[in-house]
Amino acid sequence: MLLKDRAWIASHVPHAGTMCLLDEVLFWNADRVRCASRAHRASDNPLRAHGRLGAACGIEFAAQAMAVHAALLASAPQASARAGYLAGLRGVSINVTRLDDLAEDLVATAERLSGNESTVLYGFTLSAGSRTLIRGRAIVILDALTMSPSLTADCR
Repeated sequence: MLLKDRAWIASHVPHAGTMCLLDEVLFWNADRVRCASRAHRASDNPLRAHGRLGAACGIEFAAQAMAVHAALLASAPQASARAGYLAGLRGVSINVTRLDDLAEDLVATAERLSGNESTVLYGFTLSAGSRTLIRGRAIVILDALTMSPSLTADCR
């Protein structure tokens, strides 16, 4: 399948400017996506605090890979893009304290484990070279703002 670059990613996810953290799609299919990023080394990374990029920020790299996966699936014939909102994390393990001191590119992998019309469960990893930096599962709610106002009132 044709791989996508940063320009394609930026035009298909809701993250703009330096908040778009992914640089390219390395692989994707109906169940999985793998994306590369160099943004963890950028001095203007908007997630940096006190001159460093903490490891927990790596979850955002993985979440953006999930958004890219949804956009790739929506680019298939007769599919439409659906807004997704990260609703919960489970089983997260973080194996480093920071990301900005890593020389290797980051690789965010997201795998769709299950889902239905309103929610998707993804397994995710963030790695650099042969090291797994972060691993976990994420629940994504689809089209949350089009649900009943009583379901989303506390989330806005």
